[in-house]
Parts: sequence; structure tokens; C-alpha cells
Amino acid sequence: MKLLHTSDWHIGRTFHGHPTLDALRVVLADLVQQTRERGVDVVLVSGDVFDSAMPAAEHFTLLTETLTALRATGARVIVTSGNHDSAARLGFQASLLAASGVHMMTNPEAFLTPVIVPDTDGPVAFYGIPYLEPALFRHRHPGERLARHDDVLGFVLDRIRADAARRGGRYVVLSHCFAAGLDASVGTPVDAPADSPGVERDITAGGIDYVSRDRFLGPDYVALGHIHGRAVLADGIRYSGAPLHYAFSEAKKPRGAWLVTLDADGLAGTEWLTLPVPRQLTVLTGEIDHLLADPALAGHENDWVCAILTDTVRPLDPMSRLQKRFPGCATLEHRPTIVVEDDGERYAARVRSKTDPEIVAAFLSHVRNGRGPSSQETGLIAEAWGELDAGEPR
Repeated sequence: MKLLHTSDWHIGRTFHGHPTLDALRVVLADLVQQTRERGVDVVLVSGDVFDSAMPAAEHFTLLTETLTALRATGARVIVTSGNHDSAARLGFQASLLAASGVHMMTNPEAFLTPVIVPDTDGPVAFYGIPYLEPALFRHRHPGERLARHDDVLGFVLDRIRADAARRGGRYVVLSHCFAAGLDASVGTPVDAPADSPGVERDITAGGIDYVSRDRFLGPDYVALGHIHGRAVLADGIRYSGAPLHYAFSEAKKPRGAWLVTLDADGLAGTEWLTLPVPRQLTVLTGEIDHLLADPALAGHENDWVCAILTDTVRPLDPMSRLQKRFPGCATLEHRPTIVVEDDGERYAARVRSKTDPEIVAAFLSHVRNGRGPSSQETGLIAEAWGELDAGEPR
């Protein structure tokens, strides 16, 4: 049996204010094509299908188009909700969709009702765990200590393992969480020094606290979502990451999905399938005149650009100037190469012994990161103060 593991589509998210729907449509179309070409049996989508709990109509349209295309390949589709999704909206008409082979697993109490997919080596049970907010989930089980996400998933996965053992055969788990290689009993890294047991570490990602990787031991494969870069916590415990870049910090993280093969004994292999990047992410550093004129940068004119300007003085209207050459310039920073260090002296003390022209010169030096007035400007300053002195008593 072949599985395709993807997650974190974030339909509707913008990139620094720019829409990404058309780019995501291109990427998801390629994912559908690879599903068809590789003969995938089940597509797994591990949460954060939408970027908002209230997606727009056009966002639902893209989801419908993609799910319809995936089913047309012959693959079943299993989807869980993430912390960005509204479980109720994503799971609307889940029963009707299940009859067509698209399974929306968003019910917080249905984690022990797996999707059973037949296979020549015997059926495979797919347990979908929607994102379970501890503050909301603990009230469903008042007799349990469910303070953190690690507690919640420990509670859920213990019951899934027991249910899978009763059923027998292979099983797969989908979960949307921040899983880390931690020992849940002490809250420290597995490879922490021997003299530091019991030291609590507050580890979160995207507002979700960590879950120990060890909670997921047992299934033949665990398809995780929430982290936007691919990651391997163990051979059968993986993150696929998001199919599209949503921040410059993700620029070096590959975009794709995991192709997972199960045989009669369980996990038989994994392969990374690369997805296209419709618009590359580039960080350009230099003075603005250099960035605007350098012919070597022509290949980046259609990229998403983060510009880091090193000019001593912040240029006037830099964004609009940069966007004339780089229409995808989405953000900029000013990091001058020369920075005047503050000696800590109070402003009043600094100016008390200075003449008026010296105060103006010091001000210009401050706002220009150390570059004081030119000889021509010095003359103009002296002339201006001379006229003031001659015109009225001070």
C-alpha cells in the first residue's frame, strides 16, 4: 500500500500581505499529478487545511477542486483538522463525503473510529486525531489529568494502541501537534546531560506546547502536521512540512510530501517527493543603488525578495523604488554597515557645552549614522545662524 503524507496547506494565507491562492493551486495540482503517477492508495492530510477558522468561499473552492482531483486518481483521502482550522466547518458533511472516499476526521471523540482501507496484505486502520486543545478536551474527561497537549495525546494514543491491538493488523496515525524528541516524564531532551533530570523546559511552536515523540511509538507510520519544514523524528514518525513557503525563514526548507510504502510487515520505505516552488524566496543585501543597478541580480527580479539595506542613511521611499525592479519585494530591513554607538550620556549633558551650529551638526551625524555635515552644509548652517544672530537678540 502506498501513502502520500502532506499537511499544512494553509489555504488562504498571505505572504507578507500578498495572496498565495494561485501559487498554492499550482502546487496542489502537481501533488495530484504525483499521486496519479505513483499509484498512491491513500492521501493523508495532517491538519491546517485552511489558514483561518472562517475561510472565504474561494478557499473552499480550491479545497473542493483538490479533493475531487485526488479522488479521481483512485486514491482515498483522509484529512484531519489543525489548530488553524474550524473543526466544525472542515467537518461539515463529513458523513456524506466519507461515502465518496474522502474522510474528514474532525470529531474530537471519534479518534477510536478508524478508517479501514483494504489491502492485499490485509486491512490498514487509519486513526485521525484532530487538533485537541487541552482546555477544551479535558472537560470531556473530567477524571483524567489533561493539563498539556502531551497529556492529551498520551491519553488518546494509549487508547488507540489498545484498540489497534484488539483489531490486529497494521495501523497509521495522523496528528497535528508539535512533537519533539523529549522524555515526557521529566520534560527534558532525551540526550540531556545526566546531571539535569527534572528540569522543566517550556517548549512551544505556533502556540502549541510540545508532545514527546515517544507518545507515538507503536503505529506502523505516524503522519504529523504543524511544523512547516520536513522532519524525521524516527523512521516511521515524520513531518511533511507545508507545500508552499509562507515566510522567508522557510526559504531553505524543501517543499514536498512523503511517499510511504507499507508491506505485510508494516513500514517498508519512504521517499521524498519534491513539489514545485512557483516563486523563489531570495534575500538581497547591499546599498539600495547597488541592488537597483547590479545586472547580476536580474535573475531575482521575479522572486519574493527580502531586501536588507546597508546604506549609512536610510534611503527615501525605499520600498516603492525596489518594487520597480523587484515587484515581489515583500519586506525590507535597514542594517547600516556603520552604526554609531550610544555612549550613554544624557542629551542635555551632550548639548550644554556646544554652540548652536555644533548641535545641528551633531543631530545630522546622529540621523545619518555617523556622517556629519559636508563642508557645504557646514557653511549653510553657519550662514543660517549668522542671519538669526543678526536679525534678533537671543
